[in-house]
Formats: sequence, C-alpha cells, structure tokens
Amino acid sequence: MNEQREQTAVQEINITPEAAKEIIKIRAENQIPNSHALRMGVKESGCCGISYVLGFDENAEEADKIFKAEGITVYVDAASLTHLSGATLEFVSRPDGSGFKFDNPKDQKLRGCSNGDCGDRGCCG
Repeated sequence: MNEQREQTAVQEINITPEAAKEIIKIRAENQIPNSHALRMGVKESGCCGISYVLGFDENAEEADKIFKAEGITVYVDAASLTHLSGATLEFVSRPDGSGFKFDNPKDQKLRGCSNGDCGDRGCCG
C-alpha cells in the first residue's frame, strides 16, 4: 500500500459504529478476507442525482484515496470522493427493513427534479 496515498486521504467520510459492526458481520458471513477493504463509490443516476455503491475490494487503484474509519480500511475513487466528502455511512434497522444509508449533505436526490426533465420515469418520486 502506498503510504503517501493514505496520508493524503480525506477523513470527512465517516462510518457509524453500527455500520462498522454490520460491515464486519457481512465480511464474516461471506468469508471475505480481512485484507479486502470496503469500497465506497457513487454512480450518476440521471435526473435523480447519484446512487451509492458499496462492496469489498482486494486492491486499491492508483488514484484511490485510502483511509480508515471505525477500524475499517476504505477505498474511494477520486471522482466519488467529491460526492462523498462530508457523508456518513449508517446502518438503519427498522420494522420494514434494514440497510445501509448515506447521510450526505451533498446528496443531489434531495433536490428532486426541479428542472422537470423526469417526465413519467418516476425516478424522483
């Protein structure tokens, strides 16, 4: 691992303790080696803003930012870092279901389709 990349990593992406416990649980249940890091990313979703991507990755890419949060090594590609800076990964458990959720002040989806370009695709409902 390139130590220089780790030192320049952005620390503003947080993971709650509950989310960290769930990540560790998923890693164990799926027999994912501890050497694999959590990869966080985003992908564009048209007028709806962005979709979040989570997974495990064995190797960092050259342009990845690498950091630790709640004891978990995280890889984030440079393009996603812009969207994820300031976000917090949470794990929510409700009677109607559980899952990961990003609390992200930069989340474009909160703005809806103010430009009217959604039509009847229903993506911004």
